[in-house]
Amino acid sequence: MKSSAELRTLLRSIDHKGYPAYKSLAGSYQFGSYILSIDHVQGDPFASPSSLHIEILHRDAGFPAAYYDRDYVRIALQDYLTRRMEEQFAAFNFKAKGSGKSGLLSISRCGQEVLERSACEITSQKIIVRFHVGFPAFGRTINAGELDKILFDFLPRCVENGCFARRQDAKRLKAAIDLAEDQHAIRQYLREHQLVAFVANGSVLPRKSGVSDLPMNGSVPFTSPASMETEIRLPHAGLMRGMAVRRGITLIVGGGYHGKSTLLEALQMGVYNHIAGDGREYVITDDTAVKLRAEDGRSIRQADISMFIRDLPNKKDTSCFSTEDASGSTSQAAGVIEGIEAGCGLFLIDEDTSATNFMVRDEFMQQVVSRSQEPITPFLERAVDLYEKAGVSTILVAGSSGAFFYIADTILQMDCYQPVDITARVKALCKEHTAPRTQAPDFTVPVFNRVLRGNGHTNRSGSREAEEAVSGSDSRKSRYDRAGGGRGGKIKTFGTDSFSIDRETVDMRYVEQLADSEQLNALAHLLRYMTEQVLDGRKTMQQAVRQTYDILEKKGWEPFCSSYVPCGLARPRIQELYACLNRFRG
Repeated sequence: MKSSAELRTLLRSIDHKGYPAYKSLAGSYQFGSYILSIDHVQGDPFASPSSLHIEILHRDAGFPAAYYDRDYVRIALQDYLTRRMEEQFAAFNFKAKGSGKSGLLSISRCGQEVLERSACEITSQKIIVRFHVGFPAFGRTINAGELDKILFDFLPRCVENGCFARRQDAKRLKAAIDLAEDQHAIRQYLREHQLVAFVANGSVLPRKSGVSDLPMNGSVPFTSPASMETEIRLPHAGLMRGMAVRRGITLIVGGGYHGKSTLLEALQMGVYNHIAGDGREYVITDDTAVKLRAEDGRSIRQADISMFIRDLPNKKDTSCFSTEDASGSTSQAAGVIEGIEAGCGLFLIDEDTSATNFMVRDEFMQQVVSRSQEPITPFLERAVDLYEKAGVSTILVAGSSGAFFYIADTILQMDCYQPVDITARVKALCKEHTAPRTQAPDFTVPVFNRVLRGNGHTNRSGSREAEEAVSGSDSRKSRYDRAGGGRGGKIKTFGTDSFSIDRETVDMRYVEQLADSEQLNALAHLLRYMTEQVLDGRKTMQQAVRQTYDILEKKGWEPFCSSYVPCGLARPRIQELYACLNRFRG
């Protein structure tokens, strides 16, 4: 390893040379209490910025071991440090002058959720922070003096203020760790008490706008119905009251604009922890929950959808069903089966984004079109089976059909953004009316034995063609170029909508629980790794996903990247990895 003085000497020696001379700086340098590594140098000042990282030993950083000795507090500390570095970089961004991206200083831009990101990684020995720098130039000529400012003035100040315990607001830092411990305690409480969700009294569920995930000012704070209120004693916040949603089938009804979908959206994002001040920091949902919806046009590969669709007029086998262009009802049926395969314990469904004929068939329609002529068994007739035989609960927002009242264990009415438990009143009314006829065929949980094969990217020799990230983490469009040879050339990701591998697009628009574009970046890396290393024509999907996710959990990002780990990756849930594979047409 070289010293910082050697870096400065080398930097001065290439001043005013052509921009490619910057590549000679690649390597690691000791900067007092931290190591600076230049991992990748951009090709010119207008290209995606250079990738760097720093490493600080715990004995130098000074954070208490209790702040990183468990996964949930470690992730909270990583999130805190990433946000601190983002604050520090903002003060120096583009203060060094030049053409193109000269002077850029950036790191992952965190949202309201607390995610595990490659921007900051804490191991048992050290803290690693990854970021991007635009190496300065006049035109395409090196401006060594401006890069000297960044590396020897701006960056040391950012690192000192952002990564060392002695420079942190101790109360603010402790509050972030305490919140993580309280959120973890609620998740444990859910598991121990057969609950699928908890919404604390005083939570602010509405968001500022359709393009802002910040809490809405002046919105009505959430208050639990007395019949569903529970108390949880948390290690730091003390006694907390809120609405507990039990396992089973929960129905949410109410007039338009009264908050039904707002509650469901808060619950679907409750699979993640949120930062203090978000309003949803104590909205906690079973972290295996999957939001279901219709997805016209998606591909389905060898899914057993026979519990919902069978006896097709064309005699097609629905116990091993494939299509390149699914209808809304077929896609939602596949979504249920794929969710069970992914280990889901809770389905979240909004009638507004569901296929009507998949959800329910009313009495009149059943008289007009007989059961023998209708291949679809609606979700109404399967929800109870899903819970009793597969252990999967459902929270459903409905507004057009009262048929769901008969199967619901709990019925909530949203009235001016406040929930009212109307279960007893509605069940009494149900006794005065004839229950809808149900004639669902026998139900068995599908056997999940789908076997995946490589799609032409598999390298049989076992060596993996590496990828390298060359884009800023805050870009709406990210591009990953292959560093090695072989087939194909690029992975591209587009926000949280889609990504492509060698021009094969994976459409993730309707996977609504993706919180950040960096999760999609990570999915692209994971999928590439799977097609090259894991999918061998013998492993089932469950085995392949579990193997891949185990590697991510045990070894981190490194196995999925090239010679360096880029800034700009965020860990997706295992359910999103399943969703990614199920939508990969390759």
